[in-house]
Amino acid sequence: MPIEEAIMADIDDNALDFEGPEATEYIEEDIRTLDWRTHIRRRPGMYIGSVGDGNSPDDGIYVLLKEVIDNSIDEYAMGYGKQILVDITPEGSATVRDFGRGIPLGSVVKAVSTMNTSGKFDSKAFKKSVGLNGVGLKAVNALSTDFEITSYRDGETKSARFSRGELVSESPIEPTDQPNGTIVRFTPDAEIFRNYSYHEDYVSEMMRHYSYLNSGLAMVYNGKKYISKGGLLDLLTENIDKDPLYPIIHLKGEDIEIALTHVRQYGEEFYSYVNGQHTTQGGTHLAEFKKAVAQTIKEYFDKNFEFSDIRSGMVAAIAIKVQDPVFESQTKTKLGSRDMNDQGLTVAKFVGDFVKRELDNYLHRNLDVADVILHKVQESERARKAMAGITKLAREKAKKVSLHNRKLLDCTVHLNDPKGKEDLREASSIFITEGDSAAGSITKIRDVRTQAVFSLRGKPLNAYGLTQKELVVNEEFNLLQAALNLQDGIEGLRYNKVIIATDADVDGMHIRLLMITFFLQFFPDLIKMGHVYVLQTPLFRVRSRKAQSRRKKDTDEVFYCYNDAERIAAIEHFGDDAEITRFKGLGEISPDEFRGFIGPEMRLDRVTLKKEDHVSSLLEFYMGKNTMERQNFIIDNLVIEDDSQIS
Repeated sequence: MPIEEAIMADIDDNALDFEGPEATEYIEEDIRTLDWRTHIRRRPGMYIGSVGDGNSPDDGIYVLLKEVIDNSIDEYAMGYGKQILVDITPEGSATVRDFGRGIPLGSVVKAVSTMNTSGKFDSKAFKKSVGLNGVGLKAVNALSTDFEITSYRDGETKSARFSRGELVSESPIEPTDQPNGTIVRFTPDAEIFRNYSYHEDYVSEMMRHYSYLNSGLAMVYNGKKYISKGGLLDLLTENIDKDPLYPIIHLKGEDIEIALTHVRQYGEEFYSYVNGQHTTQGGTHLAEFKKAVAQTIKEYFDKNFEFSDIRSGMVAAIAIKVQDPVFESQTKTKLGSRDMNDQGLTVAKFVGDFVKRELDNYLHRNLDVADVILHKVQESERARKAMAGITKLAREKAKKVSLHNRKLLDCTVHLNDPKGKEDLREASSIFITEGDSAAGSITKIRDVRTQAVFSLRGKPLNAYGLTQKELVVNEEFNLLQAALNLQDGIEGLRYNKVIIATDADVDGMHIRLLMITFFLQFFPDLIKMGHVYVLQTPLFRVRSRKAQSRRKKDTDEVFYCYNDAERIAAIEHFGDDAEITRFKGLGEISPDEFRGFIGPEMRLDRVTLKKEDHVSSLLEFYMGKNTMERQNFIIDNLVIEDDSQIS
């Protein structure tokens, strides 16, 4: 049956005449054209992804900062300016100063206020740039209450100031003794980025990545300098928290750089970049890199190894430069380009040829390294074969328990499309909750398109010291792995954010610790790549007794407090009329109240992992079998604020 007939066959004749309860006309006056400022401000997600308040590294305020810095990076890539100064005030205003060529003075206003205007279209002035669509600075301009740009060029300068995209003032072209370059200062609009603040760790991480990808460039953030001479070698050295099994292999060519090694950990860990942009979602370059590395090693040893055995425990990074890159979203987190340059050389062939040639040559020249890799791959192969039967049974068991009905309430983007639409997949998240009551509150008011819920049954097992065999036979962890689609590694992860949502009490903190231990032990790359978060929920509700007696529902009469400082401020606001409720668990918060806590303004703490955290020793101390040592530590560090607590 033709599709048109199939559709019409399902439509009731009466439905064709149905106009709905509030049917209105659709006329010429309903068609509107929004100016660029209004469109960006009404649909910021189309330009910067998530808005957020700064608690997530993906939030919009960091995208704004990155859009400005990317223009300065492009100048450095073209050989102009060896340092970029970034300053952020405690109030949240950011200033970026580069020492590049400076924007042509006659185009300063146009460059930041006319859509699809850029010096990078069909221009040799910028060969391999991150931003080619002429949108970035315009989005920053439109989404800032105060935006000022100044260009210094060959002894002359011009500046312009805007507010929410509207030109406030501009200066004439004047002489200057300042060195060439551009200064951009902006203050994100607090009406859009509510209660926002820049987190030191996220900005510092951004600066480090810029320095890794631009060897010799000095990034100076609030006076602290970030500079790298080793590029991706430095990146892996700083991010690997276990001793590499062999010296990091570091290979560079024109428009490509790779680094790789193996460590003793489960899973694999990859970092990828295009034109200095951290492509956290990978793309065509990363897919080919992973394939080419495994294929090259397999052919070198002339053995029928599985790719998964070769990449098990591998930590690697790739950075390439592409002419006119095509990204799958405005936030540029996934490369979609197929062609590499004007000659039609594909990204896959470019990456594959380089890895095949250079890595193969390296292995032939460094036989000791090749020998270590061989033993590591054979070790992984033996472990996989020993696990094969158990893993198969575990996966079959996960299917039989009717995962989607019993433990997981999935989001529709995955139910309707297992691969997920790219924009919704980036917004997708899963809440890991304790018990049915908490899961019930979240389930009733979640965004069913992008938010899933997984309910734990009691406290999970302490995963520290467990083997993979012990892990897969544990029903709770087996089902969780199936829900996240992690059985074959992080590449199959179905949700961009994995959010631990537990009660704000001792038991909740313990469950949170057990879950983080599980991820650290078996999926550390999940944390390193920024996918694991902890949901902040309010500890107190403070409202006016008078308002309650009048049954007012004015939201201004209710404060949800996440700490004692907020609680005290709320009490002072209401004075003697303050009514205080202490939330002991998520299940005590009504679904209507919970709506705001997991909506667009939900507070999330990202779980981070750094080399200096010494995770192995931390886990051994806090999660190992040294019970008495921990008990003595608690006693020695116990702080008693009130003598009445001593019994």
